[in-house]
Amino acid sequence: MQDPIPGQIANVLSIAGSDPSGGAGIQADLKTFAACATFGMAAITALTAQNTRGVSAVMALEPSFVRAQIEAVFADIRVDAVKVGMIANAGSATAIADCLDAHPDIPVVLDPVMVAKGGASLLEAEAVGVLKTRLLARATLVTPNLPEVAALLGDDEAVSRAAMGRQAEALMAMGARAVLVKGGHLPGPQCPDLFVERSAAFWFEGQRIETVNTHGTGCSLSSAIAAEIAKGQALRQAVSSARIWLGGAIRTGGALSVGSGHGPIHHFHALWSRHAGHD
Repeated sequence: MQDPIPGQIANVLSIAGSDPSGGAGIQADLKTFAACATFGMAAITALTAQNTRGVSAVMALEPSFVRAQIEAVFADIRVDAVKVGMIANAGSATAIADCLDAHPDIPVVLDPVMVAKGGASLLEAEAVGVLKTRLLARATLVTPNLPEVAALLGDDEAVSRAAMGRQAEALMAMGARAVLVKGGHLPGPQCPDLFVERSAAFWFEGQRIETVNTHGTGCSLSSAIAAEIAKGQALRQAVSSARIWLGGAIRTGGALSVGSGHGPIHHFHALWSRHAGHD
């Protein structure tokens, strides 16, 4: 890994699937990287047919082509952090793991995208095994939501903070270096996130924001964390900064008029509000 030159913009690579509606996946990642003042790059693992109402089709790319995209970036460009999202299948999971193992010093944020908001499966069963045996331990931080944690552990979905804590520790026991268990699926007005690393655990408190504009929140949060790490922030501070940015993006999502289902968050709320009069 090349050292960033002081004063230059950090480079962040997303390895994920494409969302043609622009709210999630690679499209959301690139918007997030730009909003967080980093240069975004993308290696696509799968094409999807989806909109704000759900996913209707998925076409995974050949693992050899996924590998070729990643290697092309690393061969030419300094990569300061990597975000891994939708993997699709075991072949691509293995290709991604091989590429990342060749660059062990680069921080990786793993968002284990498994099921779309509408219920469509985005990760083949065989790929879950590769994710757990190869990618979980390679990641600097893993950022699952409650259904994803349950799927990774073969457990019931957590409905309390105590259950979130137990499941976070179980992921750490599986080899994760650090975990951010996102509590957005908890019942009630609070949606806290639990950050756990080897030496400590910390609760990030959150008040639920009433909105339908939640498409791409997980993709965008993990990408924002990767961007903040790439800029040099320590892990816990990167999570804090990313959550603050995401909160603003969710609160201002109503300023957008995109689709009739779960609309996207407002990635550029901090910039556009100055020009469009949005708070």
